[in-house]
Amino acid sequence: MDAEIVYIAMLTILASVVGTFTGFGISTIMMPVLLIFIPLPETLLLVGIIHWFGDIWKMLFFRHGIRWKLLAGFGVPGVIASFIGASLSLTVPHDILSRALGIFLMIYVAYIYLHPAFRLGQSMPLAAAGGASSGFFAGIFGIGGEIRTVFLSAFDLEKAVYLATAGAIALVIDTSRLATYLAGGTMLSPPLLYGLLAFIPASLVGAVLGREIVNKIPQEKFRAAISAFILLLGAKLALFP
Repeated sequence: MDAEIVYIAMLTILASVVGTFTGFGISTIMMPVLLIFIPLPETLLLVGIIHWFGDIWKMLFFRHGIRWKLLAGFGVPGVIASFIGASLSLTVPHDILSRALGIFLMIYVAYIYLHPAFRLGQSMPLAAAGGASSGFFAGIFGIGGEIRTVFLSAFDLEKAVYLATAGAIALVIDTSRLATYLAGGTMLSPPLLYGLLAFIPASLVGAVLGREIVNKIPQEKFRAAISAFILLLGAKLALFP
């Protein structure tokens, strides 16, 4: 198990770099790998804890960009939907949901490529729809940041605003789903529980590296970079759920 702890720590660094740079991706990278040798309930809890700390790092690094109105609009529906999703996480066929989400993400990227001027107004109904959708997917199979990113990127926010708000929204949703997993009796095995002493610092290392990447990308290129990541992950979810 010692070797697995090292591998998970390395995977955490990679996922945290991507998650800090894009505002999503920690769960998308970690879930498929960890499910190879860790049962689904334990994987959801472990990745959820690492994701929760990733949210904290984004909020700390880009705290001047938090928009509380967007946080409220996304957060409240997201908490409710994440509780529902987490409660259903062991009964709904994940393959179907994964493929549907992947196809939606690819269609979205194709649309904004054809319509580069596309923007959404920062309205509360749209924020609520984004929060509910991302919360549900996060709860049911640990992946919801892509949906949240679709809405936030369509708002055309500045880098710091986008990343800080994404982190704050995810923190609210992740807290809800983690509480649901724990209340349902999901626990980490002792080796993984002790492994958090390595995984949490690893997530911070990845976040620092991710912040350096964000600082080097011009604002006008940022949305295109996020769209590229959405396309790649959409293809992954559609083809390899």
